[in-house]
Amino acid sequence: MITQVGQIMLYVNNQEESVKFWTEKAGFIVLSDQDNGQGMRWIELAPSNGAQTSIVLHNKDLIAKMQPELNLGTPSLMFFTENLDQLYKNLTDNNVTVGEIITMPSGRVFNFADDEKNYFAVMEKN
Repeated sequence: MITQVGQIMLYVNNQEESVKFWTEKAGFIVLSDQDNGQGMRWIELAPSNGAQTSIVLHNKDLIAKMQPELNLGTPSLMFFTENLDQLYKNLTDNNVTVGEIITMPSGRVFNFADDEKNYFAVMEKN
């Protein structure tokens, strides 16, 4: 039986720039940075609050060569925050592309893009 979502694979064009985005602009921390010595590198990141689910950054070109059948598209991720207005301000202050804050039946939400123009959403959860 599956008990939780452990890791989400995010295939990116530039791992270094993606790490900078997630740590410097989105407030994540690097949990591990590993290299198998043969060019395969994976970087695990998570929110700094000890979240159980993490994001693993993989080199999109390398994965495409190793597993051409794999879907390398960006997953549709919904993040949660307890203070949507503060997060919106922090991302805006860090020159992150953000959408309008919208009120949905389940709460307020907005989307944002990383530096590779992958879009994600964040919802306020109290």
